[in-house]
Amino acid sequence: MANRSVFASLRDMFMPRTNARNAAGAPAYDLVPAHRLAQLAMTGTFGGGFYQDAQEQMRILVELAETVSPDFLAHAAIHVQERGHMKDTPALLLAVLSRRDPVLFARAFPKVVRSGRMLRTFVQIMRSGQTGRKSLGSRPKAMVRDWLNGATDEQLLAASVGNAPSLADIIRMVHPRPGNPQREAFYAWLIGKPADPSALPSVVQDLLAFRSGISDRVPAVPFQLLDSLTLSSRQWGTVALTASWQTLRQGLNMLTRNGAFDDPTVVDHVAAVLRDPERIRTAKAMPYQLLATLQALGPEVPAALREALHDTMERAVGNVPHLGGRVVICPDVSVSMRAPVTGYRRGATTAVQCIDVAALVAAAIKRGNPSARILPFDERVFDIALEPRDTILTNARRLAKLGGGGTDCAAPLAWLNARHETVDLVVFVSDNESWGGAYPDETPTGMMREWTRLKARNPAARLVCIDIQPYGTTQASERKDILNIGGFSDMIFEQMAQFMSGQMEAAHWVGQIMAQPL
Repeated sequence: MANRSVFASLRDMFMPRTNARNAAGAPAYDLVPAHRLAQLAMTGTFGGGFYQDAQEQMRILVELAETVSPDFLAHAAIHVQERGHMKDTPALLLAVLSRRDPVLFARAFPKVVRSGRMLRTFVQIMRSGQTGRKSLGSRPKAMVRDWLNGATDEQLLAASVGNAPSLADIIRMVHPRPGNPQREAFYAWLIGKPADPSALPSVVQDLLAFRSGISDRVPAVPFQLLDSLTLSSRQWGTVALTASWQTLRQGLNMLTRNGAFDDPTVVDHVAAVLRDPERIRTAKAMPYQLLATLQALGPEVPAALREALHDTMERAVGNVPHLGGRVVICPDVSVSMRAPVTGYRRGATTAVQCIDVAALVAAAIKRGNPSARILPFDERVFDIALEPRDTILTNARRLAKLGGGGTDCAAPLAWLNARHETVDLVVFVSDNESWGGAYPDETPTGMMREWTRLKARNPAARLVCIDIQPYGTTQASERKDILNIGGFSDMIFEQMAQFMSGQMEAAHWVGQIMAQPL
């Protein structure tokens, strides 16, 4: 009879050996530069993490952006903005690209800079010196001018909200050439120069008339341009009736305090807007943002709006596919997952923790796949039963209350192996900072050892590792049956389905990024 220990040793010899250390100091697998850059860009928010500060995140991302090809850099910047809905990292990649390949930069710029906020972020990064220059340069100046001249009056007015730099600062930097007297007057007004009020766009005239008391009709402008004024509850109701989807989501507590929802018709309108599928799509709503809103809602917010947000949450994860077969979901509930998902930021730290996002992804997959098993883990596995018909938020909160110990990504796989479970797909949601039970250097990780054992029983099984923090290593080496992806948008559900159907077999995540039109 064959000696099983000998064959086990031979099997281990063919497993990939670790070539890096993770942020916790344990053995790990490094990702190739293009994949690592995409993972960091899809999860990096330049806020301090549990293991790494914001400056270190910036340094590593810039180094990687200098390493990959300019073509991939351009594709990645667009992908991170359009699919990942990230706010800062696309601008950083674009800033590096402006120096490395001005032609590709000019092609990518309009697809990345689609709002005044992104424009301000791009200019701020360019002038910071973080990407190798402290001025815009001729090509970036031209692209910024083109954006200003091509923006609608409403877009420019919305872009005037915010500082460091302000829109006025940017106009003074690049000196856009107005194409008509109205735009000339508008630029002058934005930078504080005298302007003929009658030549200004109608939306600005409406704002000035309201500010001066000539008109009591609330203009359809961002509420930040009105918050220094004393508005009646009826007028705040008008603000709510004209606000964008994201403004409503972020401002429900403020609008409630100011009496906007004293009128039931306003409540009905806002509830309908929050549920509107087209508005949700246009706003690029991420499930974790809805989770943050629901967690922050004050008790005074009308119940109808709370219910609308619950419905919106269900719709936001409505594209979770039915994956088929035996699915196991492993959310990491260790102590490092208690860090804010967008990092520690002075005055702007989110209440949503990494563990909340992991729990949210697990609960969403469970909704689309009721028979899926959920195995939360830290250094051990928590066997918990969730009701698929409970709300996403209810199940996410139950999961987020578990754990708090160290991290061992091998634990759920060892649990499955000990019970000789049959599986088709295992999904991990983690920060990948596994150190519990780590083996010495230059050996496979515990996770790869256990995955190899599981594959011996389940040859067709696949592993998806969703990384939600910008640390850049993995516990499961990339190969045909293993997909490493980063991010916390609903895009991950689509990618998971493509991987299961064989559409991401060859090049995995990096190949999908490069397939996107430039």
